[in-house]
Amino acid sequence: MEINQPAAKFQDMSIAPMHTVEHILNQTMVRMFGCDRSRNAHIERKKSKCDYSLPCAPTEEQIAEIENCVNTVIAQHMPVTIEFVSRDNVPAGVDLGKLPADASDTLRIVRVGDYDTCACIGSHVENTSEIGTFRIISHTFENGILRLRFKLEK
Repeated sequence: MEINQPAAKFQDMSIAPMHTVEHILNQTMVRMFGCDRSRNAHIERKKSKCDYSLPCAPTEEQIAEIENCVNTVIAQHMPVTIEFVSRDNVPAGVDLGKLPADASDTLRIVRVGDYDTCACIGSHVENTSEIGTFRIISHTFENGILRLRFKLEK
């Protein structure tokens, strides 16, 4: 399987802002909580959700901090770039754990400025200024899983 073009279900550019903000949210969670990127994500144009494994529920203040951090990154108007690398030249820190077994030796790497670098096959905006405002609309914590539901406002 070639990871050189966006997956068919992610070629719809109407979800590019939401897909790009998922990268920012994932990196924010990694930095704030030291957790892995989302273990499960459902990305849609109007609202989306991501699940994170955490040892305990975050406080309401931490939830607000997540939202503020993501919006701070968006406001920096960072370029979103794509590059292709061989598996031998994957940038340090890029987790390949979610790649399918039949992924090609050439990988598509998406960078959100200097904030996040990730192997990804989805469509993205060209600059974080195209995303809008990130809002966490609800969250739950059950059995060690934090589920964040969010939307974007223009």
